[in-house]
Amino acid sequence: MPAKPAPIKKSPAKKAAEAEPAAKAPAEPAAPPPPAAEAPAEAAPAEAAAAPAAAEEEASPAAAPAEEGTPAEAAPTQAAAVEAPPKAPTPPPPAAPTSAPLDVTVEDVNDNSLTVAWTTPENIGDSGLDGYTVEYCKDGTSDWVAANEQLTSSNHLIIKNLTTGDLLCVRVVAVNPGGRSEPAALGAAVPIHEVADRPKVRLPRALRTRYVKQIGGGINLTIPFLGKPKPVVSWTKDGQPLDTKRVNIRTTDKNTIFFIRSAAREDSGVYEMSVKVDSLEDKAKITIQVVELPGPPAGIKLVDSWGFNAALEWTAPKDNGNTEITGYTVQKADMKTGDWFTVLDHYHRLSATVSDLVMGNSYSFRVFSDNKVGRSESCAITKDLANITKTAIVYNPPEYKERDYTEAPKFTTLLNDRATTVGYNAKLLCSVRGYPKPKVEWLRNKIVIGDDAKYRQISKQGVCSLEIRKPSNFDSGIYTCRAKNAQGEATVSCRLDIKKVTLPEEKEQ
Repeated sequence: MPAKPAPIKKSPAKKAAEAEPAAKAPAEPAAPPPPAAEAPAEAAPAEAAAAPAAAEEEASPAAAPAEEGTPAEAAPTQAAAVEAPPKAPTPPPPAAPTSAPLDVTVEDVNDNSLTVAWTTPENIGDSGLDGYTVEYCKDGTSDWVAANEQLTSSNHLIIKNLTTGDLLCVRVVAVNPGGRSEPAALGAAVPIHEVADRPKVRLPRALRTRYVKQIGGGINLTIPFLGKPKPVVSWTKDGQPLDTKRVNIRTTDKNTIFFIRSAAREDSGVYEMSVKVDSLEDKAKITIQVVELPGPPAGIKLVDSWGFNAALEWTAPKDNGNTEITGYTVQKADMKTGDWFTVLDHYHRLSATVSDLVMGNSYSFRVFSDNKVGRSESCAITKDLANITKTAIVYNPPEYKERDYTEAPKFTTLLNDRATTVGYNAKLLCSVRGYPKPKVEWLRNKIVIGDDAKYRQISKQGVCSLEIRKPSNFDSGIYTCRAKNAQGEATVSCRLDIKKVTLPEEKEQ
């Protein structure tokens, strides 16, 4: 059988409210209860207190039948229909304080103020950061005083109205909804007094970038600085104290000298110079890189050879000489002579194809590494030879259709009419083309001029000329040049006038 529902507990106020009307009711069961207006005044508080409980009973469908005397078997069915009340939301976890601020340092100090700076904590959390509070106290005491009345969001603060000669301890606390963080304090107490000359490292321009030196060379650096009274100068390498066996430091009132007699690879690193006057400090970093020749490529192999070509691949050297590889030098050697020749210089890839190899010869290849210092002393050589075998070459010249260059004669330059004087040579010129070479002959008044010594006929490379030596009046007429070959003939004509010179008669004496 299903379990019976648990009886509903009634509050004391409700029990009192039910008992009081029952006691005052008449003995007759048929009499109605008195109206609410006629209830005693002292029962009102009890009824008011019982009202919430009655509302809860009316809202519960399982409790109502139980009080009214309904059968017990119907109660489980109605109780099963009641939905479970919703669960209350889980409250968020309480906010946690942030981690402590970092790198608390002194930016400035004078006779009545102190400026401190810091960096943001590493862990701020989801609740964010409300600000910072700066506190200070005299050295040897624990009476911390807040320097700022309200939280500051800046990462530096000026503590004012200080007393000259005090020795103060300073700490910074980060605040968020979770509370205060762990305090971050200065490394040492700060004296409050005026500094005559603040410390400052005057790093030369050449040292502001990477200083590169070849292995075995000397390093001699002079770095000036400012500060009064005399600053305390300290050096570190990669955050560690210097090895005095390798590095010599000599400091004067105005500069410090950094000296290494013979540079080695282990001297490479980041050197930091610190100049400190009381609590004020200035730092400068110098990056020194000692380089040398690189090692050879780790390996090289002949990938393939075909025709007049050979394909090579190699891997980068294991030792780059403490600087980047700027390229590779590829050389070849004919096994007949054994002489090496450079085929690729300052080549940047790790594979190459060497061409223009001689057919019938065998070749070996080697590769050098190059960096800023120079070329590696050793190289990587291929184990296999590239054999350029001879192959039968049959040349089949293309067939071209023979062109017909035959052409009938054609004059490209015509004869021009001319006039000359008796006794002066005259020359006629024209040009003709044609193939086969045409035969040229001259005519005067349609009569062929033969081998007359008075006429000189020349035909050279298509230029035809007729020279008439000391002509007379009888040589005037029409001159014709005729050219003919198997394809045809062509003519060109002109008129030549020969005039007699008339001299003026002499005057009679």
